[in-house]
Amino acid sequence: MRKHGVSRGVALRAFKALQEEGVAQPVRGGRWRVVRPGEAVDRRPLHERIAEIITTEGMVAGARFPSASDLADRFGVSRPTVTKALDRLEAAGVLAGGGQGKVRTVRTVPIREERS
Repeated sequence: MRKHGVSRGVALRAFKALQEEGVAQPVRGGRWRVVRPGEAVDRRPLHERIAEIITTEGMVAGARFPSASDLADRFGVSRPTVTKALDRLEAAGVLAGGGQGKVRTVRTVPIREERS
């Protein structure tokens, strides 16, 4: 808004037009992201997408889990965002360990829910 000298209302209308054209989409937290042509968008919460790594990569209980930095690169999000998702998986009993300098491991393999 400052860069182009427009009001918040004008900026929101511009984002709405971009959304209607399929060029941008709103993201939780009041942000927007660019939609690339042919790109499939996974709208599931980050902790669900991270938990899916366990089943898709055939991990078993006790297996070393990827670091927050690796996951941030993989999902295109910040490390603090990944850390919050990992903390949620630890609280759910899916992951163990973690913390400063500690390696997270798989505690249990999550049961995949069937979607209809």
